[in-house]
Amino acid sequence: MVDAPSSGTSEKNKLSNQSASDFETGLSEDEQLDIRVWLRLLTCANLIERRVRKNLRDKFDTTLPRFDVLAQVDRTPDGQPMRELSRRMMVTNGNITPLVDRLVEDKLIKRDPSPEDRRVQHIRLTTDGKQALDEMIPAHVSWVNNLMANLDRDDASQLYALLGELKASIQTAERDED
Repeated sequence: MVDAPSSGTSEKNKLSNQSASDFETGLSEDEQLDIRVWLRLLTCANLIERRVRKNLRDKFDTTLPRFDVLAQVDRTPDGQPMRELSRRMMVTNGNITPLVDRLVEDKLIKRDPSPEDRRVQHIRLTTDGKQALDEMIPAHVSWVNNLMANLDRDDASQLYALLGELKASIQTAERDED
């Protein structure tokens, strides 16, 4: 007996299952790895940041953005223009200004007009700001060290090198897109 021609149901199911599978993954194995790496990096960064935020709040009654501004301002003891601080913080002047205003009110930083252009404000730490930051930095370093304490030092060095390669790859891709 000759089989009746297939209605294609079996073949349709195979295609449908393949499509569903492709839709779910939608990526090659290499691309899946790239996404997994990116998500792992985000997760690690978020876990570290969450702990640092909590510790800054609990131990110093401050926030991570305040700490970040103080640390960035400390990098240029002679002061830096607001636009440079914004660039280093990777935020707009509009985002950084209210935070700087509060730090000025708290007498942790001060604004001085630029001698060349009075429209430009140079930001620098006050003595109180320097003292507060000098207390926070060793604690911050200790918290990060503690979070990574179970990572083998050779593995940490290798991870650092690999992240450097990833950074270079990202920068190359950005240049190629521009």
